[in-house]
Order: sequence, then structure tokens, then C-alpha cells
Amino acid sequence: MTVLGSLSTASLGDAEVASTRHASARSAASLVDIFREYAPFVWRTLRRLGVPECDVEDVCQEVFVVVHRKLDDFEGRSSVRTWIYGICARTASDYRRSGRVRREIITDVTPPGTDEGRQDEAVAFRQARAALDRILDTLDGDKRAVFVLYEIEELTMAEVAEALGCPIQTAYSRLHSARKLVEAGVARAQAESSGRSSP
Repeated sequence: MTVLGSLSTASLGDAEVASTRHASARSAASLVDIFREYAPFVWRTLRRLGVPECDVEDVCQEVFVVVHRKLDDFEGRSSVRTWIYGICARTASDYRRSGRVRREIITDVTPPGTDEGRQDEAVAFRQARAALDRILDTLDGDKRAVFVLYEIEELTMAEVAEALGCPIQTAYSRLHSARKLVEAGVARAQAESSGRSSP
């Protein structure tokens, strides 16, 4: 091999290394941007998919570990939000199947140092969220995922179907069933609440 050939090969090797470094830096930058933009969405989604508050931070971290691992394979055929939701759904499902699930104790006691109006608001919000979580717990995983994505996170039905890997008609069918179950759960919760408040 000539000196010129050796230099060309060396340059090509350096170029490949530099290209790999640039790709890695772009990937890291993209991950930071994705985390900043989607961390609240991931947190909310995991909570609505049945991950208790005491574990949601750990499961959220697992989601972003998967995002980091698969980011270079993301081809952009769906939105980033839809892609991340699919990862959330699988991670939450794995979490629920694992033995790590711990029961949260819901309490009406608020931390000291807050004024009464804010205390009442905080209590009402926690009670409403706990009631929603109990209702969502009555749904199977498929119905719950469609309901959370469409009704709470406001994705389009096409995005929901893509995130969950099911036909759009199946997604609509699951949503229809989920709505009925949620409406029945809300009616029960209201009846129980009015029963408790009556003398």
C-alpha cells in the first residue's frame, strides 16, 4: 500500500470515528430535548396506567432508559409522543406484572403550613385523582390504555391505534367499552359520596 493509500485509509477511519462521535452527541442532545419536553407527559401517563406515585419516578426512569436505547432506531413513522406512549404502555404493563407493586395509602391529611383554602383544594384534587385511579383500575390494560391516551392525553384515535399496535376499529371498540365502564364507575362514586354526605 502506498503512503497516500495509507493516509486515505487513516483519514477515512478518523472520519468514521468523528461521524460516530457526532451521531452520539446528536443522540445525547436529542435525548435531553426529549426528556425536557416529554417527562411530564411520561409521568402523567404512567400514573394513569396504574403506576403508584411512590414508584412512578423509578418507572419513568426506565422509560427514558428504553428511549435512549432505541432512539437511533426511531424512524419517525409516528410522532415522538406516540412512540414514547408505546414505550410507557409496555413499561407500565411490565411493572404491573412484576412483584414490585406496592399499595399507596391515600390520606386526606395535608402538610402543615398551607392555608385552609389551598388545603381544601389539595384534598379535593387528591380525592378526585384517587377516585379516577380506582375507576381506571377496574379496566383491563387494553381499554385503560385507549381511554387514557384518547380521553386524558387527547391523542387522535389514529395515534392511539399506532401507539398500541392495533387496528383503529379495535381502538374505537375498546374506547366505547372503556367509556361505559368509566361512566358507571363515576356514577357509583357519586352515589357513594352522596350516601356518605346525607344524614
